[in-house]
Amino acid sequence: MFPFHRLAAAAVAAVLVAAPVSALAQRAPAAALPRAATPESVGFSSARLERLDSAMAQAVADGRVAGISTLLMRHGKVVAFKTHGMADLENQTPLTPDSIYRIYSMTKPVTGVAMMILFEEGRWRLDDPVSLHVPELKDLKVMTGVDDAGTPILVPASREPTMRELMSHTAGFGYGLRDDNPVDQLFRQKQVLGSSSLQQMAERTAEIPLLFQPGTDWSYSIAVDLQGHIVEKLSGQSLGAFMRQRIFEPLKMKDTGFHVPAADAGRLASLYVGDPATGRIVEAASLFGGPAQDYTQPPNMESGGGGLVSTATDYGRFAQMLVNGGELDGVRILAPATVELMGADVIPETARVSSNGTVAQQFNEAVGFGLDLMVVKDPRRAGSLEGRGTLSWGGAAGTWFWADPENDVVFVGMVQRLGGLGGQDIRGLSRTLVYQALVDPAK
Repeated sequence: MFPFHRLAAAAVAAVLVAAPVSALAQRAPAAALPRAATPESVGFSSARLERLDSAMAQAVADGRVAGISTLLMRHGKVVAFKTHGMADLENQTPLTPDSIYRIYSMTKPVTGVAMMILFEEGRWRLDDPVSLHVPELKDLKVMTGVDDAGTPILVPASREPTMRELMSHTAGFGYGLRDDNPVDQLFRQKQVLGSSSLQQMAERTAEIPLLFQPGTDWSYSIAVDLQGHIVEKLSGQSLGAFMRQRIFEPLKMKDTGFHVPAADAGRLASLYVGDPATGRIVEAASLFGGPAQDYTQPPNMESGGGGLVSTATDYGRFAQMLVNGGELDGVRILAPATVELMGADVIPETARVSSNGTVAQQFNEAVGFGLDLMVVKDPRRAGSLEGRGTLSWGGAAGTWFWADPENDVVFVGMVQRLGGLGGQDIRGLSRTLVYQALVDPAK
């Protein structure tokens, strides 16, 4: 969920090939799919679902993405799993159902679940000051403006930010992804996201003032990387080890982690960015101002805010666990009430919302934010068709998902294009096209 207008394009890619690939015609995904259901048996119209497939195929044909994969499930059954286009344009490698994607900020809900596992164990409370778990974040300052020389004007924080605020991006931390304030500029200067460890990341963050007084605003932030650090401290494990033991292995998410094993590197889809000069997509030569990460090697810092890779199938299992109230295939990750807590809007009514990433929906009385997840409180008032309480988020390379408990619907969309799809809101479009096809929701 980041702006990537600063990324430079390297060269113009070959013309995209729109090649729909049936999931059934490819080798089986590494993680076993749930059993399939005919659309009509779970309330969908096959004819109307063709609109979804046509729109996704058109995004490939128009050159907006190299390839796209969509997974739709209802009642835990696969309704449609469609794959179009290429994983790698240069080598003309088709996208497959088991292709691996950089999911960037779709890591955040996973980190949120890791935090809530520890919450259920009594390791932390929502009203704890963050400094109780990260002492470096005590005695923070707040930037109230800049003087004539451009130097930030700082005042003490009126109080310490809480864990509730940390998990809802209302604590006041910056991120380094925007150009319009000195706080984010300091995040880039101190290379916070390029830290060698989560401990160093926390130390660097502590040297930078808050954007606003805790609880008075909402701004996308480093908060979930700080949560990853807290998971490590409370569990005594690395973030990756904790996620693997407590989330990935129980949910059979076999291809999700902070790096891709060498044997599976050929399944990692290439990453693209739009070339503003031509309107075409080109392979990303650099990421976030630095060299592209080698995902075949473990990273220096396991980023709870954006470091995971995954597959459509793996993430579908994670989302289905949320829809099921914390359980999947007889394995319980969280209690139902804990998932409800994650989906409860915690943005104060008096808070401003200065930035909510690049999600199409704005936070208001109908759409809010819970603990590391966006939540639709009143979908019809929001102008959308999904069920009340739908949870969602997306990633910087265009990936997106939602989990709709009211309708028992899960959707995962996977692409690899930084900064969005050239002005097309494919995330919002996919929601409309899924639910216009749900003609008998009582089934």
